[in-house]
Amino acid sequence: MNKDFTVLRTLANIIAEISALPAQDEKRALWTSNNDLVPTRPLVYIDQLPWHEINLSSEMTLECKNPYLRTIEQRLRETLYRWNHFPCDMVVEARIDIPHAYSGLLYGARIKEKGAWTNQDNDIYSHEYQEQLDSEEDIDKLSFDEIVLDHKRDEKNYQLCSQIFEGILPVRFEGVQIHAGVWDRIAQLRKPDNLLIDLIDRPELTEKIVIKLRDITMDSVKQCERLGLLDDQLQYVHCTGAYTNDLPKVEGNTVLSKNVWAYGMSQIFSTVSKSMHEEFDIDLLMPLYDMFGLMYYGCCEPLHNKIDIVRKIKNVRKISISPWADIEKGAESLSGDFVFSLKPRPSLIGNGIFEEAEIREQMLSAKKACEKHKTPCEFILKDVSTVQNRLDFLDRWNQVAMDIAIS
Repeated sequence: MNKDFTVLRTLANIIAEISALPAQDEKRALWTSNNDLVPTRPLVYIDQLPWHEINLSSEMTLECKNPYLRTIEQRLRETLYRWNHFPCDMVVEARIDIPHAYSGLLYGARIKEKGAWTNQDNDIYSHEYQEQLDSEEDIDKLSFDEIVLDHKRDEKNYQLCSQIFEGILPVRFEGVQIHAGVWDRIAQLRKPDNLLIDLIDRPELTEKIVIKLRDITMDSVKQCERLGLLDDQLQYVHCTGAYTNDLPKVEGNTVLSKNVWAYGMSQIFSTVSKSMHEEFDIDLLMPLYDMFGLMYYGCCEPLHNKIDIVRKIKNVRKISISPWADIEKGAESLSGDFVFSLKPRPSLIGNGIFEEAEIREQMLSAKKACEKHKTPCEFILKDVSTVQNRLDFLDRWNQVAMDIAIS
């Protein structure tokens, strides 16, 4: 354990030095301004990374022997690797965040699936989900979560980390980020073809499914409130900076859903009409979305022609503009009322070729369109399942994106 303590304290000292740099305040201010709808420049971040490839780097070699402390070491080394290779607009906070020990937060979705991997160490793999929602009787089987917080384990971990990092950085518990995307879970419980046909052939069944999972999710959020699992100091929401002045301040000691960001989406609706999207997502899920202080909406589904229905969600602040969306239409539709969250194509660095011309074209188009329509913009590279072991591609993407953002 003495060696483990030394390893972690050494890493923490480096992070403490980085967190004290003036750049951290500058980046916080940029995220805050953009998120508060005062455009600065495009903000840049990379997330959902192929750590199964990055972990092969010597910089990521773990030295701790204690299993729990190895997880803390992994987090610290990930922070340092990001900072050294593709810092983008990341903010390094002067603190050690540790996760709570909890279980049971499933949002009602008890997934049954078969997986197919090209690499067992990759957390991105192919899923074959088992059909579980074919009838009203199946809806009745959906059960509410029972979230359990292990207070003893939390206290043990907190005391251990406080001892290790004493005099270097404060230790705090990191809360959960609420995924309010009910349709993502429905698509894991109901086969996609059947789900889409149901919108036409069995709309009553579809509505009951949505309402049941909505109510389960709302109950889970309330449990998180009671257990103290929500966190108003989270740095990121759905892979983007969460810094803002526009969330209601916490009153007392309990963080409520109105004090935090959440994110929602309906990726399975990529080819669904606007009217159906509005009827079966926006309208039915409004009570859930309304629980939160601010919302990030969208992911891979193209939303450039659906911004008017997304506007019905009064607390939406960021909207995803996916690789399949029309950039100009998206910026015009957002018109400065939301953050334009561009999702550049990860395939442009994932096929063994660094396709710089296309990378530049997409981001330059977004920057130009957002400047034209006075809309805050961010470039968020995510879903990077592989770089074919070309780790330098991440570094190069960072450089290209930052050059475009700052120019």
